[in-house]
Amino acid sequence: MDLGMETSVFLAYTAGMLLLYFCGRLLFVPLKFILKLLICSLAGGVFLVLIRIFGDTMGLFLPINPVNSLIAGVCGVPGVAALLLYFQLV
Repeated sequence: MDLGMETSVFLAYTAGMLLLYFCGRLLFVPLKFILKLLICSLAGGVFLVLIRIFGDTMGLFLPINPVNSLIAGVCGVPGVAALLLYFQLV
């Protein structure tokens, strides 16, 4: 093999590895985002239900409806805290 052939093989191998890396990264980032959103929405939903169950003893009221569930699902625990604050002030 001459030097030109070895260089082209090396460049093709490097380009293939970079392409594989970027394709893997494109697939991993959405999965990471979906997992984070799932964990956040699960925590928000559990917190929303716990506030609904135990909130009466502390004088807290938080209705469970589609809008509040959406806020708790997207924002998680901070969203439920904001809903509690909103319903206490209104």
